[in-house]
Amino acid sequence: MTTAIHFDNENQSNAVRDDLFQTEPLALRTFTPSQAVLAKSAGCYHWTPEGRRLYDFTSGVLVANLGHNPRSWMKRFSDYMGWKPEHVTGEGEGEYFDALTLTAYNAVTPIETEASKRLIASIQSFKGGNRCDKVMWAASGSEAVQKALWACLHRDPERDIILATRYGFHGKKGLAGAVTGSETDADRDPRVKFISFPRTECDDISKADDTLDVSVYQKELEEMWTEYGTRINCLITEPYLGGGGSYHPQVAYHKVLQDFCRAHDIMLILDEVQANFGRTGCMYAFEKYQIEPDFVVLGKGLGNGVPVAAAVGRNDVIASLKYGEASDTWSANPLSSAAVLATLDEFEGTDVMDNTQKLSQLYIDGLNVLKETGIIAKVRGEGMVFGIECAELGGKTSQEVAIELVKTCYLGETDGDGIHLLGALAGNVLRISPPMTMTEAEAEASIALLNRMCVKLAEQLQGATASA
Repeated sequence: MTTAIHFDNENQSNAVRDDLFQTEPLALRTFTPSQAVLAKSAGCYHWTPEGRRLYDFTSGVLVANLGHNPRSWMKRFSDYMGWKPEHVTGEGEGEYFDALTLTAYNAVTPIETEASKRLIASIQSFKGGNRCDKVMWAASGSEAVQKALWACLHRDPERDIILATRYGFHGKKGLAGAVTGSETDADRDPRVKFISFPRTECDDISKADDTLDVSVYQKELEEMWTEYGTRINCLITEPYLGGGGSYHPQVAYHKVLQDFCRAHDIMLILDEVQANFGRTGCMYAFEKYQIEPDFVVLGKGLGNGVPVAAAVGRNDVIASLKYGEASDTWSANPLSSAAVLATLDEFEGTDVMDNTQKLSQLYIDGLNVLKETGIIAKVRGEGMVFGIECAELGGKTSQEVAIELVKTCYLGETDGDGIHLLGALAGNVLRISPPMTMTEAEAEASIALLNRMCVKLAEQLQGATASA
């Protein structure tokens, strides 16, 4: 890319994009055709500097499960931090005010221990969470994944092989990057061996209730055991392939992985960074997929916008790590702890999960109708996380159609709303993951708008072909 992304009639946004282009590398971002500039946000909406309203179909990449800037969450968060109105306005006496510290490295705040106890209690209150009795906090999902892997590898240094599901996404740094992707990626860690994840068998939501033939996966796992035996230490997988194209497998797949791990004393790590706190329709994805992992990795929606992640797992395994081996500057900082507590309060004290079930069916029905436009070939998903796979149309590849749909949705209707989408997963799949607190009316209006955008783009692409 040699110039910044620009759109007509967006002078303020274009100026920001120009500044960004001059001051930051492209590598700092993933490609999104709109590069939306967000001036403010509330609930399920963003606004551009020009004042256009966008439905947020990303939740800031599966983070703002409770919506943007919810008042009740913000009050809880502020109360946990000890912030009073005069603290925020600066109208109190003196240069400083006393409240909870913002940083407590190598010290402890009561709010940290409260967050740890509450999170463990929450996980263990759901079927499948019994093995998770210790928390390793982190600032990002990548770091939490790495800490879970460290703990497993330290348990027995002679067991050095990590199994990971092919085309998964666990992060970009360190061991999290090593277990992401497939064998064909550059700079692979020789300790990581990849196994298959169902895709063809669950490439459309219509196949969700199909019986999965697990024999191919069982055979592959046993071949791994034959080759590596007791060198195999742990197996890490996602509940569904997020970055790999939103493939949501039948429950039988994860049961095969768990049975294999139990039979050979292999640690099972479930990376729920994208899936936790209600996204799959259950509070935790291990409940949805009916398994009991040795470690569950949490992030994104865990703090509803405040950076926080956690690897929660077996105390006997984590105990293999010595002082400092899982520490960093920001782990369990008070801001993150307050955010986790406020988020747990909302999930435990409101009807957000009931609302999620209602919204889920609206989106399943509405997204399936998009197939009639010719723009969308397949729909996958559950709860409030979906992937719509674009089709070839009008002489354009499915990847090109996906890019055009992001732009079309961003620009929206004349004097009306638009939709904020991220760049395509796996080339041609657009993630649909709005906040789980939106109203049914907002859901219906946003789905109708997406349908109109698909119809509009289909007419443009077919018209261009006809004129050519």
